[in-house]
Amino acid sequence: MSEFTLADLEKIVDARSKASPDESWTAKLVVAGQPKAAKKLGEEAIEAVMAAITDDRENLTYEAADLLYHLLVVLKVAGIPLQSVMAELERRTAQSGLKEKASRQSS
Repeated sequence: MSEFTLADLEKIVDARSKASPDESWTAKLVVAGQPKAAKKLGEEAIEAVMAAITDDRENLTYEAADLLYHLLVVLKVAGIPLQSVMAELERRTAQSGLKEKASRQSS
């Protein structure tokens, strides 16, 4: 199994975001701003959903990788570190998913 983590990917996204947009897709997305980055994230999400619906495991794996990458780009543009998302996930896993969802609905 790979030792590659989302934290590793976040570091790569950060480094590539500082490159020239002529040389880096990541930099091009960051320079274009959140509307472009978020649109691309949405496109990748749809592609992942379609692969899941059609039970295309190989394409789902590919699209899931695209989705995670583009999510990290969107987070980068928003200035939200991955650690903040992980902390929120940790907070949510302290209770059952049904209880967590119910607590959001009553807010």
